[in-house]
Amino acid sequence: MPAGSSRKRERQYEHIKEGAEKRGTSEKRAKEIAARTVNKERARAGESRTASRTSLRDPKSASRRGGQRSHSGPGGPTRDQLYEEARKKNIEGRSSMNKQQLSRALGR
Repeated sequence: MPAGSSRKRERQYEHIKEGAEKRGTSEKRAKEIAARTVNKERARAGESRTASRTSLRDPKSASRRGGQRSHSGPGGPTRDQLYEEARKKNIEGRSSMNKQQLSRALGR
């Protein structure tokens, strides 16, 4: 957990981590899931200095969504998630691409 986190976020982190471990996830992966979820919730609540566009715009909170769009499932990642990945990889023309084009450009 980042320094200066509230006790509520510390409890939330532990709760998510323990739940993931009970489901058979490795300790390392459980910590990652918990940290990502808590950080996203902090961003949505305005408790962090920076927040990604998808953290702020997503209509469902990360905990309510339950991994629905974690790069698998029927819809896979959202267009915004693909766009962010393309931006990090510096893919040219990404702003005018749709979801399918972004997937292809990322090699999915």
